[in-house]
Amino acid sequence: MPHAEIKYSTNLTVDAPAILAAIESVILDHDSGAGDCKGRGYPTSHYYHSHVHISIAVLAKPHRDEAFFKALLSKLETRIKAMIPEACYVSVELELLSAYYSAGPHIPSN
Repeated sequence: MPHAEIKYSTNLTVDAPAILAAIESVILDHDSGAGDCKGRGYPTSHYYHSHVHISIAVLAKPHRDEAFFKALLSKLETRIKAMIPEACYVSVELELLSAYYSAGPHIPSN
């Protein structure tokens, strides 16, 4: 289950939910078994130079090699940049989750 976080300057027109949905779509088009991509957006009014920073974390798997990540990063950058209408700095980072990472739905027992 991938994770995506968007941190961005509030002077920009950023539709965080739409970008998060696009990230999930690109990931699933590239790797159909990736699953849902949980995401969060963090706007900030405290910044120096307008910027959008996106970090995306996925589990390490045998088929996710260097070529896989380079192609995925290229697709993500293209799709994300098309959704940002103003000039600004944009960074997109792919990272691997720890082998000791656990995630899943939580359903409290009552």
